[in-house]
Amino acid sequence: MAIPFGATWGTLIERCEQLPEEATLITPLASRRFRITDVKNQRIIIEDVDSADSQPLQREQFEALAEHTREAIDGFELDRLPSKAEPYAAVLALHPRYVLDERESTLTELDEADESAVLDGAPHLSMSAGADDEQDSEREEPEIDVYSDMLLLIDALEREDMSALESVETPVLVNLYTLLSDVQRNANDLRQDVSDMLLERVGHDRPVHGQYGSVQRTTRRNRSLKDNEEVLDAFAETGIDREQLVSVDRSKVEEALDVVSVPESIVYDVSESEYVRKAEVDEERKETRLQGLKDRLAVSDDPEADVLRQEVERLEQEIEELTEFSPASTFGEQAESG
Repeated sequence: MAIPFGATWGTLIERCEQLPEEATLITPLASRRFRITDVKNQRIIIEDVDSADSQPLQREQFEALAEHTREAIDGFELDRLPSKAEPYAAVLALHPRYVLDERESTLTELDEADESAVLDGAPHLSMSAGADDEQDSEREEPEIDVYSDMLLLIDALEREDMSALESVETPVLVNLYTLLSDVQRNANDLRQDVSDMLLERVGHDRPVHGQYGSVQRTTRRNRSLKDNEEVLDAFAETGIDREQLVSVDRSKVEEALDVVSVPESIVYDVSESEYVRKAEVDEERKETRLQGLKDRLAVSDDPEADVLRQEVERLEQEIEELTEFSPASTFGEQAESG
């Protein structure tokens, strides 16, 4: 038997009132940030973090969304929502009976409320005090190598037609290859640092989800042979021929080749493949180019520079947040027509 929406609404109101004043919610598709500023008997008032526009979310619209979600077999598909109705999904997911899956872009009603769910565990909710405001008012460039290399790479990619590499001049290809190599190396270093930190936070019991994926702690079994004599002694009484366990030691073969005139081709299968490798990097030129790019964007009043500056900011936001979540009086009708 379906639970009356009055009970659902009462619980949702309580959850909203439990949120700290600085808590920020994120719409599931457009990644718009907003805060709940007031809770009324028949509506919830929210404010857009970026524009400061206020918007009431009506109880009847929540009820319509809850009904659509209940009727959906595999969860209500969020792309059916009108653009201004996304906050409804983010707020309704505060209720312990509703789960917002950002990877699948669905809102699902559970058979039983998950009373163990905690608000600060929701991926579409930030409980950090003032973190978003600080980032908006003064964003600081992270002091990591991959950030600078990525900015240079983005600038280089925007200047060339990457769909026609055959028409790109050789010096440009060299620049691209160098930057790609540096980004890969530094990204791998940062990835390892992030992995080490996650190992301290992620348990074996369940995956941990973010907006763009999930991670789970796993165990890899590695093996390395013990001392040769220990291995041979272990098999001595089994009937296995000792010679079957003795293999050619590559290091000893190399030593032997240094002192005798045995052709390499007799003991090795030799094949050749050609590849390009990075020989050197002009770090000074990279730093000069990067600083020039930043300075030009910072002081130029040219409309094109403003567009590029906005694009860089957008890319930075996507890279940093790769994380973020408006109502219409016709929400119920539009959702039904979807």
